[in-house]
Amino acid sequence: MIRGAVPIIARREFVERIRDKGFLISTGITLLVLVVFVGAGSLLAGGTSYDVGLAGADARALEQRVVDRAAALDIEVAVHRFDDAAAAERAVRTGDVDAAVVDGDGIVVRSDPPADLVAVIQAVSARERAEGALAGAGLTSGEVQTALEQPPLAVRALEPLDRRQREYAAVGFIGVLALYGQLFAYGYWVAAGVVEEKSSRVVEVLLATVRPSQLLRGKIIGIGVLGLCQLALIGAVGFAASQLLGGLRFPEGVLVVIGLVLVWFVLGYFFYAGLFAVAGAIVPRQEDLQSTMTPLSILIIASFFLGIEANQHPDSLLAVVTSMLPPSAPLVMPSRLILGEAAIWEGLLSAAICVAATMALVPLATRIYSRSVLQRSRVRIRAVLRTPREE
Repeated sequence: MIRGAVPIIARREFVERIRDKGFLISTGITLLVLVVFVGAGSLLAGGTSYDVGLAGADARALEQRVVDRAAALDIEVAVHRFDDAAAAERAVRTGDVDAAVVDGDGIVVRSDPPADLVAVIQAVSARERAEGALAGAGLTSGEVQTALEQPPLAVRALEPLDRRQREYAAVGFIGVLALYGQLFAYGYWVAAGVVEEKSSRVVEVLLATVRPSQLLRGKIIGIGVLGLCQLALIGAVGFAASQLLGGLRFPEGVLVVIGLVLVWFVLGYFFYAGLFAVAGAIVPRQEDLQSTMTPLSILIIASFFLGIEANQHPDSLLAVVTSMLPPSAPLVMPSRLILGEAAIWEGLLSAAICVAATMALVPLATRIYSRSVLQRSRVRIRAVLRTPREE
């Protein structure tokens, strides 16, 4: 048997997978979609803009007030002056302006009026006409302003929302989504790799020089390191794109959040990897893999939905309990930590439980893998555990 076989096998798995065209293409597509998403967010975050035409002395008097009121609502208005109503209407028909304010005709639009722009113009016009009416009634300029500039009603929230909390919730959701995708994808890679070696009889050649336990551990470590690198790359590209394009506003400490996601990926991956390896070892062909993976798939999907629920209600009893259970903790505890609903000792306790559960599962998974990986037909786990040890 080869000494130090585990690092060699891990390196082999890492190199083979990273050279795979499917992996490179999927990673490239993921990064491209991420950059496009951030870029689209940057464009949408720029606010709404309109072109407004003004024709007539009374309409032009509204110019500055329309611009100021629109700016207060994060709406950019570009004003275009026209000599007469006909020129303004032509600009509306050709699409040069979105709407025009014309003396005697009010607001002119081509078909469907922009509701927010019309509301701004209507509010400014109403204010202008109210000032004229009050002045005509004999009020002084100061009295007119006092009458019209009434303070808005105060808004009191019974359950106020913390803006930073919402930002962290958004980042937490992205983290849960990334963890779900990575755990599922790389767990499947472990299972598929085991079945591929088994069906092609490559495993028989490998087991002539290494022990089954070494082969399994090397495979899990190699694929896990690749998954960790890919997840770190996605996080780095997303953060860099957001900083360059300004599409997403990350709260302070986002690098700590990315670090949490990476740590919980490691904990979750090693917990699930042994189970996925068993799912691949007990079937002889790729076609049979789906049936043995179904329970694990259901478990990860259920944990994903629990993670979403915890992101919305991190202080609920369900979130607290599931953040301590090894199958769901990697997808639940990060949200509770990010949102500040879990103390550091809770995170450490949950991580310790995951590590303990993994340490208990690895020998069992290794035993099942060792006794079934050379079987040419589908085997039952109970029957495999009863067979003599072959390590």
